[in-house]
Amino acid sequence: MPILGEREAVQKVVDGKTLTDTIYHQIPDFSFIDQDSQQVTSQTLAGKIYVSDFFFTTCPTICPKMKSQLLRVNEKFKNNDQVVLLSHTIDPQHDSVAVLRDYAERLGVNSAKWHFVTGAKDSIYSLAAQYMVSAAEDENEAGGFVHSGAFILVDPNRHVRGIYDGTNPEQVDQLMKDIPVLLAEKP
Repeated sequence: MPILGEREAVQKVVDGKTLTDTIYHQIPDFSFIDQDSQQVTSQTLAGKIYVSDFFFTTCPTICPKMKSQLLRVNEKFKNNDQVVLLSHTIDPQHDSVAVLRDYAERLGVNSAKWHFVTGAKDSIYSLAAQYMVSAAEDENEAGGFVHSGAFILVDPNRHVRGIYDGTNPEQVDQLMKDIPVLLAEKP
């Protein structure tokens, strides 16, 4: 599977020979709070494969469809400790820890497996750009926000390995086929 995003060729001299190494785009360090008031950081997910998305609990458009598709992913990998789901709210003003906890409970998901996170709005929106998706306030959009419906597949090295339309069951099927490929790739 490809590594998505920008890459940079870096040259270095080893034993008198010039070698070129490729540096791949990597999701930067982050820190958010989940539905259990627990800090979730890039270290929390170290060594794991995760699927990330951006949503808000009052979303009147694509979020319910996205969550029903992520429930399929959750069900398929619920017994695999190496696969985690990470959903970032893009409405942290409304989506408090208590609201996220209620949302997760209504979905009936295990909070150790699926983190619904909140934090500083600027940090969330900035991280969305690192995942190569959109998330922003937009008073002209239903619900007041615009965001990508993408599910982003991230490997244990925090490289983006796939971006899938989270509203399209066929693309989510492909995501579920790609996760075992990444699991087999792990050292």
